[in-house]
Amino acid sequence: MAASTQPRRTKSLEQAIPPILRPALRSYLLGYLSSTTPRLLTLLLITLSRRRKNIDEKPVDAFLPSLVRILRGGLELQRFPTFCAALVGGSTLLEAHSTAKIDCTGSITFVEFGTIEIYRLARCVSTFIAAWFSLRLLQSKKSEAFIDHVPEASPTGVTLRPIQFAGRTMDLTLFAVTRAVDVLVGELWAQRKSRRVAAGQWTKVEKLASTLTDSSIFASSCALIMWAWIYTPDRLPPSYNKWIKSAAAVDQRLLTALRRVRFGEMKYGLETGQAHVLQGMCKDYNLPLDYGDPVKSIPFPCEIVHMGVGKSCEKHALSRWVRSFIWAFSTYLPLNLILTLRTPSKKRFRHALESSARSSAFLGTFIALYYYGICLARTRVGPRILGTSIPRRQQIDSGICIGSGCAFCGWSVLIETAGRRKELGLFVAPRALATLFPRRYIWENQWRETLAFAVSTAVVFTCVGERPERVRGVLGKLLRKVLTA
Repeated sequence: MAASTQPRRTKSLEQAIPPILRPALRSYLLGYLSSTTPRLLTLLLITLSRRRKNIDEKPVDAFLPSLVRILRGGLELQRFPTFCAALVGGSTLLEAHSTAKIDCTGSITFVEFGTIEIYRLARCVSTFIAAWFSLRLLQSKKSEAFIDHVPEASPTGVTLRPIQFAGRTMDLTLFAVTRAVDVLVGELWAQRKSRRVAAGQWTKVEKLASTLTDSSIFASSCALIMWAWIYTPDRLPPSYNKWIKSAAAVDQRLLTALRRVRFGEMKYGLETGQAHVLQGMCKDYNLPLDYGDPVKSIPFPCEIVHMGVGKSCEKHALSRWVRSFIWAFSTYLPLNLILTLRTPSKKRFRHALESSARSSAFLGTFIALYYYGICLARTRVGPRILGTSIPRRQQIDSGICIGSGCAFCGWSVLIETAGRRKELGLFVAPRALATLFPRRYIWENQWRETLAFAVSTAVVFTCVGERPERVRGVLGKLLRKVLTA
């Protein structure tokens, strides 16, 4: 009985709010929950971990102030919830005002620009304005991570002058740009498909391209991300970088060696004083110290990459798959089981098991293919194609082997269902784009990012109003729900 009355109460509360204000309220609540919930979960896990480890500090003394700080922080003006409300509420209010003006003129129609086009333009312009000013609101919040202090001469001596950089909202902007491109390309491709099918000219190659689009987006995005993780990790968000490191379970000394080979600090056949980097690993994994010396070992044996598993590259890939599957399954299964508690049943429980196993197999295959791709380029295929001379060995280990692993790993997404492949592709694409742009740039160029965000958001919101099915995935469903008055 309580479960049935809950939706009615929520509905009655929403009906008490004027329809024009409902989108703003929904978006604010969603923004508040999305920004505070992860922090609350992290706080809870840290507190429980401290209690298990019997740390002297009282958990309550640390928990309550942190809890209040998180809950209060989400209410600040320059935070994500206010941004969401300003974006959605501003666009709907401006659109309602502009369409009311059009209606007051007596439903004006133009010969070359009809009423429907005017309403569409009103929606687009309204969203553009709201997106511009809502992002500027987020950008106005100062962050110490984006401020450098430069020495400057003054009459009293040398002082430090603060210089503010932009880039705090880059991830959000790239997300909007990715979604807008997906909408536009998807619409153009759908129109092409309709014409080709009607004319009986739709080929098997075009059908295959449609099927593999999401998988290709995921694979290419992961290639960029994994390349950046090895060579330019500062181009990835710190939390994302940390998660990849945890999943990959790689020795940091191996990453250091790969970077030094890439940038010419460590060279085969030449003494550069870098042998100690990998010799420490050799000692820890009971391998001969000569394995880590670039003068004596050309190339480094794959046993170092295997980190104690043995000589066989295939055995190492299999062991990686098993370890990664167990690690992922222990994470996915509890989360999926929690979701089944809302409406528990045997069917939902079985689905939770299958979904957890499939996602764990996907992640295990991703990691195994990444490592095996590296070994293929280093020992199986690369030397047969490029040769075994010292310069060629240097070339393989300075980028080709990593590129091979990057190219292979993302295709593990084919294990997932079609719907899941779509969501994963749209999830990683903005992060891949972020590796191509600096995470900080000069403040004077911030208007370019704001313009890109405003145009992209206008495209997506207009499409939600005109062709809602074109905005794919969870975002499309969410926007349709939020934007409905």
